[in-house]
Amino acid sequence: MKFVKILLAVSFFLLTATSQAEYIAGTDYKIIDPAQPTGSGNKVEVLEFFFYGCSHCYHLHPNLSAWEKKKPKDVELVLVPTMLNPQWEPMAYTYYALEAIGQQHNLHEALYESWNVKNTALVSESDITDFVASQGVDSKKFGDAYRSFGVQSKVTRSKQLSQTYRIRGTPTMIVDGKYLITGLQPQAAILVLNELVEKARKERASKK
Repeated sequence: MKFVKILLAVSFFLLTATSQAEYIAGTDYKIIDPAQPTGSGNKVEVLEFFFYGCSHCYHLHPNLSAWEKKKPKDVELVLVPTMLNPQWEPMAYTYYALEAIGQQHNLHEALYESWNVKNTALVSESDITDFVASQGVDSKKFGDAYRSFGVQSKVTRSKQLSQTYRIRGTPTMIVDGKYLITGLQPQAAILVLNELVEKARKERASKK
């Protein structure tokens, strides 16, 4: 009986320690200095820099999608298609073109699967247009959006954000312009994300 009590006490201690664990700057995340302005107004901003052909982004995707569905109302998630080399650029145009015609959420999963499950690299406008058409998207509307000034402006903005935050790999998440998360396993990344969102929320409240 005494052994059981000791075992329960140890288990309780470990559980409490885990629940109260704080993640460490420089180990679990990085502090961005200087902090950058956000575009989310009163909401805590979370940016995800990603590329559809990145296997690590593909593995984070289900966890981040589940997180997005349950995220607090004062948090805004913004996906940023990233171009670490010229071959990635067509996917940025694709993302913003689909967003412009209201089809981004419908094809998000299909684009990830094309690259990571079916091993189909979509790197030319013609191949991409054929692909989105096969998914039921109007190819003319998509093509017009793909080549539009609005999409070009968003691609340029994506490049600027990558440079501002010195993005070196994907996926990378930025919390409220202050904290950078990268290189973690999906579940760990979400745990750190939750803590940093709470941290950013408290910092915003203290300034009111």
